[in-house]
Amino acid sequence: MNCTVNDMKKESLEAARAAYRIEAECLTQMIEYFDDDAFSRAVELLKNAPRIGTSGCGHSGIICQHFAHLLCCVEQPAKFVSPAEAVHGGMGFLQKGDVMVFASRGGKTGELLPIMRICKEKGVHIITVTENLTSPLAEGADVVLKQYVNRETDKYNSQGTTSSTALCMIFHALQTALIEETDYKNEQFALIHPGGAVGERLNKH
Repeated sequence: MNCTVNDMKKESLEAARAAYRIEAECLTQMIEYFDDDAFSRAVELLKNAPRIGTSGCGHSGIICQHFAHLLCCVEQPAKFVSPAEAVHGGMGFLQKGDVMVFASRGGKTGELLPIMRICKEKGVHIITVTENLTSPLAEGADVVLKQYVNRETDKYNSQGTTSSTALCMIFHALQTALIEETDYKNEQFALIHPGGAVGERLNKH
């Protein structure tokens, strides 16, 4: 059955258009919370880390998986460490001098607190991305990056929409800076990304 615009409630279309505005406003306002010193220290830790772990729950965890892949794309060895697997031996991946990146909007995610304790025991550096700068995950970190969210896009302000976009933006900024700091070359990316349309474009010569 074909659906036309006349079949959709006017309120639904208005809500969809508002979602664009809400997230655009969030990204515009986020720059006001950009801390040069904290961001620079985070980039320095990531640049020098032999290995990087990322961890979060729910939507934050999904964006952490994306960040781990972004890091691998610029040859900074990284993997997503599942909160469930982390406390069942998974933290053997990280050693002294490595870095763990936690993402938790409220900074109190119970599944991440035992992982933080393991990091401290092992001498693993901690970067936390959170809105709550006085939370346990913030206070226990070496570097805290402020996440700002104006509101989620749904009418109940409860779905992980704008907050996911805000977290993603912070991770994109980190990868962008790492490319500059490590003098990463597109030729390096061409070698490790031969697949798909991107690989075809990078390797056409």
